[in-house]
Amino acid sequence: MSATRILEGLGRFYIGLLLAFLYLPIVIMGLMSFNASPFYQLPFEWTTKWYEDLSRNTQLLAATWNSLEIAVITTVISTLLGTAASLALFRYEFRGKKFLQALLFPPIAIPWLITGTAMLIFFFGIGIGRGLHAILLGHVALALPYVIVVVSARLQTFAPELEEAARSLGANQWQVTMRVTLPWIMPGVIAGALFAFAVSFDQFVVSYFLSTPGQATLPVEIYAAIRKGFTPEINAVSTIIIAVSMGLMLITARFFRFGGEK
Repeated sequence: MSATRILEGLGRFYIGLLLAFLYLPIVIMGLMSFNASPFYQLPFEWTTKWYEDLSRNTQLLAATWNSLEIAVITTVISTLLGTAASLALFRYEFRGKKFLQALLFPPIAIPWLITGTAMLIFFFGIGIGRGLHAILLGHVALALPYVIVVVSARLQTFAPELEEAARSLGANQWQVTMRVTLPWIMPGVIAGALFAFAVSFDQFVVSYFLSTPGQATLPVEIYAAIRKGFTPEINAVSTIIIAVSMGLMLITARFFRFGGEK
């Protein structure tokens, strides 16, 4: 056996281990959501009891709805503001531009524990306080840098000559943006929106600091439920979320290629 074949085999084995490490816990969690035993006892006994209990768990469902509502609003606001900011940074030269671009990375790198503490102090200082509105503001602030970075990276592959050609043919700035620039950067916009949704929906630390009793998001509610005693209903809601998320990703990948071709 040649050295090349050995390296290829080791590479495939490593990738297999990596995929198993990533997906086996998810698969096991999904299977356990259909297991009759609340303590993961074997042999496996099929049941939908935990999904039925989930449908009656108003607290967990309310937290899920809060997370979805905040994530969708965060995605819309972050995508609109982030795309506009990326276009401005791409098209215009002004004093302090490099400094502003550099400021996009610290919010991504700073631990969310520090960010959540800072937001809590700041929001109370200016009178915003805690609640869903504060969580929404915090999530937008966290998601916005991701959108700007992703869309700006896509804009680096855009040829400004295309905009100049459109203007020379009589198109105004709005037409240039909507018919030339936006279609080209749409893969970056979609990717940035997905990042924003994932950051918001999965956010625990900021949501934990800024939530109030009765207005918690799903990650905070799951944390509270685990502290009281684990219930397979958490497996059920997590399985539903993963299935919906993967479905949306597959639909997005089916109708839109992130390489830029539609």
